[in-house]
Amino acid sequence: MVLKRLLAAFGVGGPTVDTVVPHPHVQPGALLEGTVELTGGEADTDIAEIVLVLVTRTEDGEDSDGVEHTRVPVSADLSLGAGEHLSVPFGHPVPWQAPVTEAGGSPLPGMVAGLRTEVVVDGAADKGDLDRVHIHPLVVQDRVMEAMFRLGFTFSESRVEHRPLPDAPQDLPFLQSLVFHPSPEHELGVEEVELLLAADPSGVSVALAFDRHGDDLPEEAEGRLTWFRAEHADADRTDWVRLVEEWIGRALYRHRGFLGHPGHDGEDGEQEGGGMLAGLGGVALGVAGGLAAGYVAAEVVDEIGDAFEDDAEEEEEDSEEEED
Repeated sequence: MVLKRLLAAFGVGGPTVDTVVPHPHVQPGALLEGTVELTGGEADTDIAEIVLVLVTRTEDGEDSDGVEHTRVPVSADLSLGAGEHLSVPFGHPVPWQAPVTEAGGSPLPGMVAGLRTEVVVDGAADKGDLDRVHIHPLVVQDRVMEAMFRLGFTFSESRVEHRPLPDAPQDLPFLQSLVFHPSPEHELGVEEVELLLAADPSGVSVALAFDRHGDDLPEEAEGRLTWFRAEHADADRTDWVRLVEEWIGRALYRHRGFLGHPGHDGEDGEQEGGGMLAGLGGVALGVAGGLAAGYVAAEVVDEIGDAFEDDAEEEEEDSEEEED
């Protein structure tokens, strides 16, 4: 697919600028490559600067100009003769934390990304329109989103947080938030679950939040998130449904603590004498129902099994000592 669109014309008979992106489908951390095609008008033109800007825009009536990711100068102090044609190649990096616009092989509703070509002539800048590009999730991001769907969550919308978030490993001054609604059968006790994915060269930091913009959440807790970690190298050797289920249980436990519910004694979801498992058990049985209960039950069974194994080993050792 080739995106070729007239972006600017400086007056009648002025120069024109086309941006060509032969392969507009990319992932975070990749390079968008293409050319800026310049055609001179009826007279010579001095172009002060050409800049490409990667932009994300939400289709909700806000951010009509979009949120800028990166600005990459393509050329400066360029003389374009009358009728002359110049082709300027470029490589525009896609940030690791760029919001994705696709999910499961389909467009993500409400998210648009594109390259905007800005040309400065005689001190006047023309920003032009967006040449649309498609940012697909990394494998880990895709696995996490797929796990959410398999756990029965329904996608609602995508948001862009326009501010630094406490405790977030952010490289950009904004972060994408994917909003889901839990299935009624899960009985999580929340109306909205937010999934935030902050990628980097080695992996993805994952956060889950619940009703974060609701009236019941204390102001000091509104921006606090529970972050988990997944490495790119583990993408194909992880049980993602089970892992995401565990993350939900742990994050939900912390969320309940912020609301002042009993049974929460630590910021990171740990109770004295019980640890994470005890906290998770309370969440699973009292709030999460079937969602986290499966994970907790499996862990409890594992622990019971380990206990029996330990007892058996002790009995064998005692027997050996008696025989000696």
